[in-house]
Amino acid sequence: MTIAIRQIDQHNIELMNALMTVFSEAFSDAATYTGKRPSTDYLKTLLSSDYFIALAALKDERVIGGLTAYELKKYEQERNEIYIYDLAISAWHRRKGVATALIEELKIIASARGAYDIFVQADTGEEDKPAISLYTKLGKREDVLHFDIDVDDANAKQ
Repeated sequence: MTIAIRQIDQHNIELMNALMTVFSEAFSDAATYTGKRPSTDYLKTLLSSDYFIALAALKDERVIGGLTAYELKKYEQERNEIYIYDLAISAWHRRKGVATALIEELKIIASARGAYDIFVQADTGEEDKPAISLYTKLGKREDVLHFDIDVDDANAKQ
């Protein structure tokens, strides 16, 4: 299977929209990924920023997967790291090396940006076991806790 990995920029809004559709299907979360798509101007600004990275995996010019990541500038030292925010592959193309190819491309981008590492989170449920297996193969596992703090609580208290 021949797969092309392409970095999405502000000139490829259609690729970003196709990637959001893949995320919507892969994560069974249409409300988040396709329910209220950002405007073209918003996506152009995001994709032309120096802190956001989007990669698409294409087979026959069709998006079959991808990842989004953020470059985080650190304060404690003059360095940065890359956080993989989302990574998904269409169901029919999983377990064929596509996710690994995406991460390998991200490693090249991270190196060019002078990043000292890439990190990613995974859920501990059954649905994320393949992701955990992949990330274990590619990196060092750290067990951490993750908390979502709702900002709407602050508005309710005012």
